[in-house]
Amino acid sequence: MKRVTSSGATNPAALRQVLEIGEPAIFRGLVRDWPIVQAALQSHKAVLNYLRQFDRGHSLTTMLAPPELKGRFFYNEDVTGFTFKHGDARLSAALDFLANAAGRSDAPAMAVQSVPVRQNLPGFEEAHPMPLHDEPVEPRIWIGNRAIVAAHHDHSENVACCTAGRRRFTLFPPDQVSNLYQGPFELTPARATISMVDFRNPDREKFPRFDEALAHSLVADLEPGDALYVPYLWWHHVEAFDDVNILVNYWWQPDGKVSGHPRDVLMHAMITIRQLPPAQRAAWKAMFDHYIFEENGPVADYLPPERRGVMGELDDTMIRQLRTALARSLMTKV
Repeated sequence: MKRVTSSGATNPAALRQVLEIGEPAIFRGLVRDWPIVQAALQSHKAVLNYLRQFDRGHSLTTMLAPPELKGRFFYNEDVTGFTFKHGDARLSAALDFLANAAGRSDAPAMAVQSVPVRQNLPGFEEAHPMPLHDEPVEPRIWIGNRAIVAAHHDHSENVACCTAGRRRFTLFPPDQVSNLYQGPFELTPARATISMVDFRNPDREKFPRFDEALAHSLVADLEPGDALYVPYLWWHHVEAFDDVNILVNYWWQPDGKVSGHPRDVLMHAMITIRQLPPAQRAAWKAMFDHYIFEENGPVADYLPPERRGVMGELDDTMIRQLRTALARSLMTKV
């Protein structure tokens, strides 16, 4: 497996450059000066104690998996539920759990995932400025011990900062979706759909194309203070190696505008297009290739700009009108 390219750059221009390239990139030592990283470099106890000052008594969602699963948060055998339990805990209680579990070979895997810090850890963001962003993006914090998050993808650009413990990201471009054997959309461990392959012990009879995915994979090993850019929709499998692992990440859309969720288009296409006869599906593929992916170049440039309608540039008013019309159409077909 190839390694992700590393850089020592620490400014927004460097992030803009990797965004244009569209491939993962490591920013070595980007946040090494953060107080949380400095505490982590002292000891597990020091970083846990540092975080306690930000506890405001909020209830945080936790995941707990028995020790025999060796940190893998996954489905049960018949994919009707999960091998771990969801719960709620205050930040200080989660930190106490990690402190008590450290050094134990029989410790359960615990994870506090995707906590928005502005509400739940006020003051943390101000103490840990992100040097890659021109505009503020709300960080989220992930806290746990030795755990494995199955390969999944996010519908945002992502910078993930390793602040305590070591992590390994194994990344795959979006076109490897067919080789990663995605689980059900309707039931997910933590909202994102995941790969069904156990990367530590892949069943190559059940998942014969997984080796093809590995041939296209990239690996990023992160130490405290390192940051990783994960491009939009890139698959990433994450393994945390230490008794205390903390990550701070930033999800954002580059243009700041969200006109709707592309996943909704995918879901609707599964209902309306996938079941069509082959010739009709091929016809719709041609339509999408032309109007959506513009494989033949810009559409409707032969029309005056003011007459291009949905085929041209859309302003906020047009987007609202189209969304209203779509909602009305969907409701009438229920």
